[in-house]
Amino acid sequence: MYVVEGLVKVYLQTGVDKNMNISIASEGEFLAFSSVFGEPVHTYSAQAISNTQICMIEKESLKQILLDNPDFALKITSQNYRNERHLFELIKNISYKQMRGKLASALLYLSQEEFVKKNIFELLMRQDIADFASISAESAIKLLKEFEKEQIIILNGRNIHINDAAQLHNISKNG
Repeated sequence: MYVVEGLVKVYLQTGVDKNMNISIASEGEFLAFSSVFGEPVHTYSAQAISNTQICMIEKESLKQILLDNPDFALKITSQNYRNERHLFELIKNISYKQMRGKLASALLYLSQEEFVKKNIFELLMRQDIADFASISAESAIKLLKEFEKEQIIILNGRNIHINDAAQLHNISKNG
């Protein structure tokens, strides 16, 4: 599946009502790419969070395109490397950071320019943000209010504006 337009939340279902948000896929990204290489079971789920257009591509056709077009195959390999690097960062965040660091990392990820242009925070519930940080919604709400008091962020309804990115990076780094 290829994201033509829109934003898609990629997540793992970790329990009956528990999710761990992994990433946001946007225009130009593939979903379920591992199935091209024989993985019959998808390891994650995806949900459109904005008006989204997805193009379904037959697995064998995509394999042939990759074989016939090495430049395209290299571009896809580079994209998969970035995704893998993000997953390793996510594992590090979950394993070694305290809640403030986890939330700071999640906010930094979600405040990337491509997401901010699409008002990502308006599309996400507080539970979604908590799921990106692998913390409870209650903890996320409490920490967001603390970050606001410390003037690191500005809260306006669902919207979150990063006021002090350097401080947020510091919290994320020292976790």
